[in-house]
Amino acid sequence: MSASTAGQPSVLMVVAVIITLGVAAQVLADRYRVPSVLFLILTGVAVGPEGLGLVTQETFGGSLSTIVGLSVAIIVFEGAFHLDHEKIHEARSAALHLVTVGAALSFAGTTVAAHYLLGIEWGIAGLIGALLIATGPTVVTPILEVVPVRDHVAAALETEGIVNDVTAAILAVVVFKLLAATEAAPSAYLVEFVERLSIGVFVGLAVAAVLWFLLTQVELPAGWSPQNARLMTLAGAILAFSLADTIATESGVAAVAVAGVVLGNADLPFEETIAEFKGDITLVVLSFVFIALATLIEFDALFALGLSGLLLVFVIAVILRPALVFISTFADQFSMRERLFMGFVGPRGIIPASVATLFSIQLQNPAPPSNPAGAEILAGTVFLVIFLTVIFEGGFARKIAETLDVIPMRVLIIGGGRVGKELAERLSERGENVVIIERDDVVAKQRRAEGFTVRTENGTDVEVLRAAGAEQAKTVIAATGDDDTNLLVAQLVRAKFQTEDVIARVNRPDNKDAFEELGVEAVSASTATAWAIDNLVERPALSEWMSELGRSGDVQEVEITDEELVGRSVADINPDLPEGCIIALLTREGTNNVPKGDTELSMGDRLTIIGPREGVKEAVSWFHPHD
Repeated sequence: MSASTAGQPSVLMVVAVIITLGVAAQVLADRYRVPSVLFLILTGVAVGPEGLGLVTQETFGGSLSTIVGLSVAIIVFEGAFHLDHEKIHEARSAALHLVTVGAALSFAGTTVAAHYLLGIEWGIAGLIGALLIATGPTVVTPILEVVPVRDHVAAALETEGIVNDVTAAILAVVVFKLLAATEAAPSAYLVEFVERLSIGVFVGLAVAAVLWFLLTQVELPAGWSPQNARLMTLAGAILAFSLADTIATESGVAAVAVAGVVLGNADLPFEETIAEFKGDITLVVLSFVFIALATLIEFDALFALGLSGLLLVFVIAVILRPALVFISTFADQFSMRERLFMGFVGPRGIIPASVATLFSIQLQNPAPPSNPAGAEILAGTVFLVIFLTVIFEGGFARKIAETLDVIPMRVLIIGGGRVGKELAERLSERGENVVIIERDDVVAKQRRAEGFTVRTENGTDVEVLRAAGAEQAKTVIAATGDDDTNLLVAQLVRAKFQTEDVIARVNRPDNKDAFEELGVEAVSASTATAWAIDNLVERPALSEWMSELGRSGDVQEVEITDEELVGRSVADINPDLPEGCIIALLTREGTNNVPKGDTELSMGDRLTIIGPREGVKEAVSWFHPHD
């Protein structure tokens, strides 16, 4: 009798329900600006054995590991495909340390903590330590979609996630295999790890080379469409994973990661459509795999770990993770707040869950390394860490970022010449997330060496602007030496993106009207120079102070959005302003006035605040607490 005949839903219906719930979870995540993995894992628990019982381990039988494996292949490949060399360069040193020193510290620290806190043998503790190295794109990417941190922070987290997924999967298999060995020299661990990694790298490079050749060197037949390129890359990812995994277990993750990075940096035709297509596929498989694996969580196994299990999660998330981040980012461009954010946001994802499930099943078999008790502890510990870190670190990632104030305003500067560089320096010093788009390779290389985030591309291309973050940018500045280019950038930004402020440099004063007709703030180079010289002559102290803005003092304009301040007078709120801050100007209905003491504030008034940098920042948050 079939499952559906026996009163249980069919596999087809279960898959349909999972995908539907996954899409709903994604929609809710976008609505509440929370990483989707939080809703996905809670949904999985709700429909699993601990909830409604719609999905159980028996639903998919022995095919679940295969389905999860192929899903992981697509997810890892998609994440690696977006990891272009310019992004890696943003945090090259930190990323390298996170995937080497950081991974080693995570493995050693988690292994030792699991051994002593849970009272388990070193072999099982080593398996737990190896698996929990991984964060992975399955959890990092959804977080970064709703927490737009600085590019170098995102680059470090994404690179760590992809590389450490590979490290965790292969290292765990090596440790598991050697558990069954009666005699094994310490060097056997290293040899086994290198062998599997090498197989994955070789297969990934081979598949990437074949795809690159087919897409770039073979004459395309009549009727060829971008859809063919999409399907070829998807098939290539699955082939790379399956082939490598057939040769050596878990080397498939390395294969798809390598293939993704190589193809993502190979300047393929239809690259944008390939990336967009794979992103859509990834959303579906991510939803499926997270919900499916969450149904495997057994609360009895989690509760059996007791206080020791909770203490282990605390050590991993609150002690080990921040420590390895601080060590890995030492003497780098990361601020203390950014280090804290990276340290407290490192949830574990699919790789630990899927591999732990596989190992726990094998450990319950009579054949070596049989260890039923160890199997329960392994699965319970890994799922407990995943469950709690996803809920607290993933679910509260945006709140953590807001508390630490690591979500800057994104500013795009098109043109990395002298003006662009000067702007980038000043805005960066004020804590803004500045991205320069410069098409000249030499200039771009110079700006990158000076520590700026630079994309060496054409700023008049809509897709380039989108990839650089124009959709999230509050300000776009066209600062090239060519008015036609600046005008085109302004037109594109106005037409395609809902950017709050568009500012353009005008090199020839007679072109200013063309910019203003678009509603673009136009700054004439000659007028700005004359104004600066006039300030030096008539107001030298003010001019000198203005040149130091962002270093100690600051001037900010802010709109009043706090209803509690409406109706209060300037004299009434002055004592509540941060020390050293004053309201210098009040703008109402387009009219600027120096406010008097009895001037009452209205909703929508714009105030110009002058004072110490941190004080002005605090005042801005007070007057404008809502985004």
